[in-house]
Amino acid sequence: MGGTVLITGANGTLGLEFVRALLDSYPEYTVVGTVRDPSPKSDPNTANLVRIVKEHPGAKVHIRSLDLGRLAEVRSFADQLSTQISRGELPPLSAIVCNAFVWSLVSGLKFTSDGFEATFQVTHLSHYLLVLKLLRSMDMTSGRVVMLGSITHYPEKANPMSAFRPEIPADIEGLARPKPDRPGEAHDRGQQRYGTGKLCNVTFMHDLNKRLQANPELSALTALAMDPGGLAASRAQAEQRKSVRRIMAAVNFCMPLLKHFTQMFRPTADAARDLVEVSVGAQFQGKRGYYVGCKLGDSAAMSRDPEVQARLWDACWKWAGLKSEETIL
Repeated sequence: MGGTVLITGANGTLGLEFVRALLDSYPEYTVVGTVRDPSPKSDPNTANLVRIVKEHPGAKVHIRSLDLGRLAEVRSFADQLSTQISRGELPPLSAIVCNAFVWSLVSGLKFTSDGFEATFQVTHLSHYLLVLKLLRSMDMTSGRVVMLGSITHYPEKANPMSAFRPEIPADIEGLARPKPDRPGEAHDRGQQRYGTGKLCNVTFMHDLNKRLQANPELSALTALAMDPGGLAASRAQAEQRKSVRRIMAAVNFCMPLLKHFTQMFRPTADAARDLVEVSVGAQFQGKRGYYVGCKLGDSAAMSRDPEVQARLWDACWKWAGLKSEETIL
């Protein structure tokens, strides 16, 4: 009998294909998919999610509302899900897949109602809170936390889409409350903030693994991060510059051929199948670390720095308002 797989951003481009692939290959699992708007009448993306579920008669799928831009909502959702699992209404969590993200490349710097930079909160901080609160609800023999990485998370590698590289700054407050963009920098700073969010995800993955392994009760739980590859078909590409959108459209058109020559860009369905395997596949049981698709890769040097890990962890703990009794770790 399968456990529960929680995925955030379930009606996003990758999320939709993840749900389809999971239901195709592992129908024994219960799926909890979070979306900002759970109504198929008002959100066409949720309507697509509902359609995929209906294509799988007997599928055990729960579509839940969750706005990662509100920490109070994350806290409430985690508490409700934990209660359902403790009562036996849902199986324990086999995987938490932290898929959701936002970026702002056109309209510039944005903040959530909690006062944090939006890309950072949605991509990382809210997932940090969600994971730590749900650890006690996981299958303690084989549960997995899966963070989403990206080729853009490397400070040591240039990003052709941005003049600025990702970073976890020494002044950690700049991560959550950066200074305003200068004129003409909105796009490149938005790309930088996205890469930084992914860098935080990967850094958290490494740090979480060390903390889980140090706790005898939690040592069978594992954390992984996966770069799904560049998804030219992603709806998020609509935020790109016109020139980049044209390039992505051409890449997507050529994808049936390109996928045989590069992993930099990938068909969404292929990336989703890999994400499913990393999340629940038997070959990844007990595995930890950073993956590019299903292949073990090397994450950014900064993500493996214990000092950076501790600084990020402590800051996120403070920003999320976590109390020790809220997490089993």
